[in-house]
Amino acid sequence: MDTDWNAGLQAVAVLEEPTRRRLYEYVVAQAEPVSRDDAAAALAIPRTTAAFHLDRLTEEGLLATCFERRTGRTGPGAGRPAKLYHRSDTEIEISLPERQYAVAGHLLAAAIEDAEATGGSPRAAVDRLAREYGESLGRAGAGLPVLEILQRHGFEPRLDGDDIALGNCPFRRLAADYTQLVCTMNLNLLAGLVSATGTPHEAQLAPAPNHCCVRLVSSAGG
Repeated sequence: MDTDWNAGLQAVAVLEEPTRRRLYEYVVAQAEPVSRDDAAAALAIPRTTAAFHLDRLTEEGLLATCFERRTGRTGPGAGRPAKLYHRSDTEIEISLPERQYAVAGHLLAAAIEDAEATGGSPRAAVDRLAREYGESLGRAGAGLPVLEILQRHGFEPRLDGDDIALGNCPFRRLAADYTQLVCTMNLNLLAGLVSATGTPHEAQLAPAPNHCCVRLVSSAGG
C-alpha cells in the first residue's frame, strides 16, 4: 500500500501527449527493444522528436533502456552500442478513490501458502499476516501522525470527535463480495497499524454507508 500516488499520476499524465503515447504503444508492442531510429521510422517523425519523447518516458519509469550493438560486430571498429528502449518493470496503477487490490491479493496468496505448509487455517493465516502487515506500515511511518499514515495508504481518515472515521475502503469490491473475510482482514491490518504507532485508538468493525467497515475508536481515558 505504500505506493507513491503522485509519482504514478505524473507517469500516466505524460501519456496525454499524442506522439509520446504513440511511441509508448509502439515500443511495448515490439518483441525486442527498439532504437530511436526504429521508433522514428515507425511513426514517421524526426529522430530528434522520437529521442526526446522516448527519454521522457524513460524518466517517468514507463520505459527502460539497454545498450547493444545491432551490427553483431565486436571489438575495435564495431561502433558504439545503440541505446534501445523497452517496457520497464515498473507497475503503475491509478484509481480514484484509491484501491489496494494488489495488497489483498498478496496477503490472501501468502495465507494459502502458509496454511498449506503448516496445516493451519487459511483464515487464521490471513488475519495474522494482515496484522503483521499493518504493523510494518506503522513502523515504516514512525514519527508521522497516524492520520498521515492512513492517508498515505488510501483510507481517507477523518476526525469524528475523538474517533477516526475512514472514508475509503481500499478493498471495496472484494469486501462487497467476501465481506466477512475481507473486513476481518482489514480489521487486523488496521489493528496492527494502530498497535505499531501507539495511537490511543482501537480498531473496531463498524460498517457505515460510504465508509470503510473499520473505525478507529478512541481508547483515551478508557
